Amino acid sequence: MDISGKILQLLPVQTGQGRNGTWKKQEFILETGDTYPKKVCIAVWGDKVDMSSFQPGDMVDVSFDVESREFNGRWYTDVKAWKVNKKNNTATHTGLPDQVDIPPPADDDLPF
Repeated sequence: MDISGKILQLLPVQTGQGRNGTWKKQEFILETGDTYPKKVCIAVWGDKVDMSSFQPGDMVDVSFDVESREFNGRWYTDVKAWKVNKKNNTATHTGLPDQVDIPPPADDDLPF
């Protein structure tokens, strides 16, 4: 699936230990440009988490997967980005990459 919008906030990188080793993720808040804008929290997982070339206010296109999992009788839903492209506009910062490819996570480890 794809979604477009403006990055409102970049949240801090989180790390932890799972049964298959160390995991790393960074989340960001995206606001859609629809008639009734929606805010979506999107996670970027994996060893190549690097959203440093993006800043709040950047317009981006995001390719993502939605996945829900059950843990101890409760359901959790993740929006996991696998590609983030910066749109060509006046907010684009020169010298920065226009695209970040994010490999999908290796396993379905729950971080808790």
